[in-house]
Amino acid sequence: MTDKAPKPRKLLTVPQAAERLNVKERYVRRLISERRITFVRVGRHVRVPVDAVDALIGAGTVQPLLPRSAQPWGRAA
Repeated sequence: MTDKAPKPRKLLTVPQAAERLNVKERYVRRLISERRITFVRVGRHVRVPVDAVDALIGAGTVQPLLPRSAQPWGRAA
């Protein structure tokens, strides 16, 4: 029987998370204070998992519309 240790998660500081999202640190701190992003407290330090930042990006990603000719409600060419 092998014991598999949990895979360590990469944690970002608030400035690193802000840079990855291309926003100000204040916005990341607001996300944390409103509990809109997962975070980890390490003593008095706050860290944001990379997975949480990627999930936030994924949740806000909007897929492009179909070309007008392929849309069922579009006009015929």
